[in-house]
Amino acid sequence: MNPKTLLPRFAILTKHKMVLPGLVILTATFGAVALMATSPELDPDIPEPVAPTVRVLDVLPESIQLRVHSQGTVTPNQVTTLFPEVTGRVVWISPSLVNGGYFEKDDVLLMLDDQDYQSALQRAQAALTRAEAEYDHARYEHERMRSLEQRRLASRSQMENTLKEARVKQAILEDARANFDQAQRDLERTEVRAPFTGLVQSESVDVGQLVGRNMSVATLYASDQVEVRLPIADRQLAFLNVPLGQRGALPEDAQPEVTLSAEYAGQTLKWSGRIVRTEAQIDTASRMVNVVARVDSDEPPTVGLFVDADIEGLTVDGIVVLPRTALRNGNRVLVVDDDERLRFRDVTPLRLYQDDVLIDGGLEPGERVCVSPMQTPIEGMRVHPVADDTTS
Repeated sequence: MNPKTLLPRFAILTKHKMVLPGLVILTATFGAVALMATSPELDPDIPEPVAPTVRVLDVLPESIQLRVHSQGTVTPNQVTTLFPEVTGRVVWISPSLVNGGYFEKDDVLLMLDDQDYQSALQRAQAALTRAEAEYDHARYEHERMRSLEQRRLASRSQMENTLKEARVKQAILEDARANFDQAQRDLERTEVRAPFTGLVQSESVDVGQLVGRNMSVATLYASDQVEVRLPIADRQLAFLNVPLGQRGALPEDAQPEVTLSAEYAGQTLKWSGRIVRTEAQIDTASRMVNVVARVDSDEPPTVGLFVDADIEGLTVDGIVVLPRTALRNGNRVLVVDDDERLRFRDVTPLRLYQDDVLIDGGLEPGERVCVSPMQTPIEGMRVHPVADDTTS
């Protein structure tokens, strides 16, 4: 075949191959445009977010009595060191005079040898009897001489001498009486008695030991009254019914009641008492003020026992009690309005007490406060409120 005849055929074939794909593309483009032009316009529907469920509490102002808590160790109200008032040898010791021993007021705890004091009392008795006789005789002589002087049978000088003698004998008699009383007291003091009802903290004496006036034989403390020193932060004093600036003993009508409790021998025990005084100084280390509670009871807490104290404070009105979780940063709470939307509200907390916050300003009765924890609450956020029944 002639090459010259093949060239035109090839050119025609190539031209057909290029036109065909172009037609296909053009047809597809027109079809797409037609579909887009005739398709229905879509209106997107954005779903409304679901309102989160939150727990709410109704604002119900009430009157509450504030409480202040503290802890302390029981100490005796009276502690004394026992000294004999006379010198002597110990001949008897009471079975109660041991560490922890119990005794009643005026019980004999110790007896000293009293023979010397009995002898001294007998000598004082004899001297008193002699002085009484001499005084009676001198008084009689003075009365007789005065009668003679009135009848001019004796001189005035004689009468004055008998008066002087009677006064001297009277002084001797008074001295003899004082010596007799002293000898009698010394004899009585050979029996060392308990000054009050209580317990023995320690003792340091044995039978046969010579003891004297300046020698300590025991340390005693009263058991019918005990005290507890309770440290309280200065700001907590504002919640107690204690007069401002009060230092020392409190008036009886201003003594707050206190309940003491402790775990002892596997039981929870409680005692009632009163705050009787405040100490005049502030502890420099802890910045605390110590108040002293006193317990008067037939069975007071054991000395040395560590106790919890619940002190009765002031009664305040119009207080809203909410869980601590309801308080947001900056003393704010979330209030759910009538449209069920969140609103931030500034409030005035009175105090944080255990798991609650006491609010005395910023909320109105009947409002609903959100108490559910929320990560990122937004002003005006719609919520679904439900009543909180966990605090009932």
